[in-house]
Amino acid sequence: MIASILMVVSALAFWMSIRSFREKGFLFNNAYLFASQKERESMKKGPYYRQSAIVFLLLGFLFFFNGIQVLCKADWIFAVVMVNAAVAVVYAVVSDIVIEKNNKE
Repeated sequence: MIASILMVVSALAFWMSIRSFREKGFLFNNAYLFASQKERESMKKGPYYRQSAIVFLLLGFLFFFNGIQVLCKADWIFAVVMVNAAVAVVYAVVSDIVIEKNNKE
């Protein structure tokens, strides 16, 4: 049951990633969510869609590997999950800094 839920969440994250790569749908990004209406109208949304797409892709893999870990009862997959989580966090922080730097130029 848990593995099924993890796989569904993984599929939803992959779907959100595909939509974000296509720059379709709502932009799930803190910079956009916390921006005023005036800032939203003037901001370049492309880099934020790409950032969100990559984070959703990494989250999709994270939930997929968690599902595989539950299904196979393979504890070594936990290391893969933790590396994936660390990469997602580091990417989110570094890409946000890069986007903000590029916006100021």
